[in-house]
Amino acid sequence: MPVNEQALALAASINKKAGDNAVVLASEIVPPPRFTSGSLALDLTLGGGFPGNQWTEVIGRESHGKTAIVQKTIAANQRRDPDFVTVWVAAEHFDSEQAQRLGIDLDRVIVVPTQDMEYAYDTMLKFAESRSVDAIVLDSYPALIAGEEANKSMEDLVVALGARLTGKFCRKAGRASKRAMNGEEKPLLGIIINQYREKIGGFSPHGPALTTPGGNAKNYFYWTRLEVRRDEWIDEARPGKGTIRVGQTIKAKTIKNKGASPHQIATLTYFFRDAPVLGFAAGDYDTVKEIVAMGILFDVITGAGGWFSAEGHRWHGKEAMATALRSEPELQQLLTDAILARAAAQSFRAAGREAAEVEHLAAA
Repeated sequence: MPVNEQALALAASINKKAGDNAVVLASEIVPPPRFTSGSLALDLTLGGGFPGNQWTEVIGRESHGKTAIVQKTIAANQRRDPDFVTVWVAAEHFDSEQAQRLGIDLDRVIVVPTQDMEYAYDTMLKFAESRSVDAIVLDSYPALIAGEEANKSMEDLVVALGARLTGKFCRKAGRASKRAMNGEEKPLLGIIINQYREKIGGFSPHGPALTTPGGNAKNYFYWTRLEVRRDEWIDEARPGKGTIRVGQTIKAKTIKNKGASPHQIATLTYFFRDAPVLGFAAGDYDTVKEIVAMGILFDVITGAGGWFSAEGHRWHGKEAMATALRSEPELQQLLTDAILARAAAQSFRAAGREAAEVEHLAAA
């Protein structure tokens, strides 16, 4: 049954006073596009990429790949959009050489070097409200210091200042990040990098209980929370020279995701050093490895015995398939598009089944 005339008239009256799109029909809302992470596996885990017009927290221990994943995300979106502009609030040092290695165009990144928490948050809010940039990144929260704490001596106790300011920022950021629901305004990508610390007095059967600084308000605010953990090191054997460490595999887990299934895990193979024997440069993901794994998972690549087939091509064994794909970027893109489409279709079917079950229960 459609919305009755009385309700529609009231909605029109509110829009006349409060402005267009103050009240809209749910069917008129255009979901904001998502932002690619630069990794097929991670995009699928996130539900199609990082959410637009929402904020994501990327968390983990030190040196596990948090900043690298975020910088790879910025680089990937710069490649897609020549006008993509990022504000990078560098509470920690912004390493321009490392950013370039990961593919970032420095001419499209505005760096705000500050550890002043109030200034950092105010700057982020101003850029979000201005609608002049496409992405805002804070790296990282633990390096910020509240003004009141900065002005006190080392002996003075300061409790929860950062958490209170962060809660205030979260409430303001929701409004600053809001965009027209009809899809006419370009979306915003917001990412804040945080680090785990041991929770004082906490207990976990799996090891030390962990928490993230910044208070509990932020946990409700974030649309997505992505946990990053290093899994294994990657060593390359160089004939006559020994073995050198060139990369790591990273497990990225969505511990919160309001736009897709939570607690999904993506495995990324990341190289932080040139690996000439393996065929990778510093800053690379092994994207072909992801295409093979995700293609088989979503039945875009089919297997029979030791043979694999996709898009009119046939290979004997996974290694032969991966080797062939590495020299065919057009086929890689074709398979990537097919995998994303298949994953989205399966998601819609699942949503349809859930809706049908709800309707059946309501009728009963």
